[in-house]
Amino acid sequence: MKVLLLKDVYKLGRAGEIKKVADGFGRNFLLPQGMALLATAGNIRQAEHIRVDASKKRAVLNNEMGSVAELINGIALGFGSKAGETGKLYGSITAQDVANALKAKTGVDIKRQQIDLQPIRTLGEHKAHIRLTMDLIPEVKVVVFREGEANPVEEAAKAAAKAAAKAAEAAAVKTPAVEA
Repeated sequence: MKVLLLKDVYKLGRAGEIKKVADGFGRNFLLPQGMALLATAGNIRQAEHIRVDASKKRAVLNNEMGSVAELINGIALGFGSKAGETGKLYGSITAQDVANALKAKTGVDIKRQQIDLQPIRTLGEHKAHIRLTMDLIPEVKVVVFREGEANPVEEAAKAAAKAAAKAAEAAAVKTPAVEA
């Protein structure tokens, strides 16, 4: 089945493109959700108009979400979890856990469906990608550590704060006071 996309569809295409999709995907998802139209001759003539409108909307949305992407990009989230001797977790860290931690740390409400992450089942550092728009996909570092141990994310933040304080103190000492 050939369809004309009306909206950007993740892992399929951008608005205004004509794509060949499985009959069930088109009939049961894309068409009822209003994301696509059948690629008839009349609809194909509208493709360029749809493409131009979608690019304008995409530019506005990217401008709005740019500050959120800057806020989220590079954040490190720490999760304490019970694990066996081999480092395998007894449970898992899911996209919902990451979404809840992001909301607690930054105040930004992200849906779990926007987070590209397979459930984490081992200790260590992992990467999660947050799909804000088709173009803005910030990356978050997820650190899983053994429950009861010190949180490496908080330890790194404390060390960075101490280093910044020492640098500020050293700069204040080296700068002589100017008397008038």
